[in-house]
Amino acid sequence: MRTERAQDAEPPPGTGAPAGADAPAGAEPPGRHEDAVTRGGLDGLPRQGGRGEGAGKTPRAVVMLLHGGREAGLEAPPPWNLPGLRMRPFGRSIARATRGRDVRLTAVRYTHRGWNGAREDPLRDTSRALDAVAEEYGEVPVILVGHSMGGRAALRAAGHPLVRGVVGLAPWCPPGDPVTQLSGRSVVLLHSDRDNTTSPLASQTTATRARRAGARTCSVTIRGSDHAMLRRAPEWHRLTAELVTGLLGHGPLPPAVGTALALPPGTTGPEGNLDLDRITGARP
Repeated sequence: MRTERAQDAEPPPGTGAPAGADAPAGAEPPGRHEDAVTRGGLDGLPRQGGRGEGAGKTPRAVVMLLHGGREAGLEAPPPWNLPGLRMRPFGRSIARATRGRDVRLTAVRYTHRGWNGAREDPLRDTSRALDAVAEEYGEVPVILVGHSMGGRAALRAAGHPLVRGVVGLAPWCPPGDPVTQLSGRSVVLLHSDRDNTTSPLASQTTATRARRAGARTCSVTIRGSDHAMLRRAPEWHRLTAELVTGLLGHGPLPPAVGTALALPPGTTGPEGNLDLDRITGARP
């Protein structure tokens, strides 16, 4: 992963986001848009497309969003946090796709901006958030959707009993990270071939390693995009929402993804490494 400043640098006014930065697409200024849930470090996002809809009801499933961050940084994320804002369009797409399904959308509030080596601060925050979901709602299935550093936290936290699947968005996948915790989970990793911040090859390798460990996995290349997922953003949002609903059993997965997730554990060839344009007929 690139240096900490490149990870969440704010672009100069009017210039757009720098290539590879965790920056917002269609971002909204922070404020009361988010319905705060302080227990366990959760920030609530609009539920089923509207704040407060379904409040007081026990959901049938939870989707937890984890934004990107820095390799190192002990300070708390600022109120205007570009990596967090970048996840809002994903939240809206997922909310629309799951409307009427009693799915609760939440986002993890990190205590620190960085991963911070052996401290693994975002992993600790995510684990606490999952424990809070278990305490409040009981044994509900959870899908983790994480970008960059948040993708790493999602993969590492997937051993929690509530987690059923992970959608990793340009995830940070260091080669030494464990994968045994992914056994029995469904894992789909999306990555641009032009990502200069985290490695698309590492996503493919992680998917293969996790499959050997007993996970159902595949990777999807989104050609011509970037780490911040600004180029071809609608396709990132749409595919992520489709994957979430498919992993929850609320709709079909893309056929090629379903086939890849069913591959036997020993499969190491290209069958599990998909190209978005080939499976949808789209062009960048």
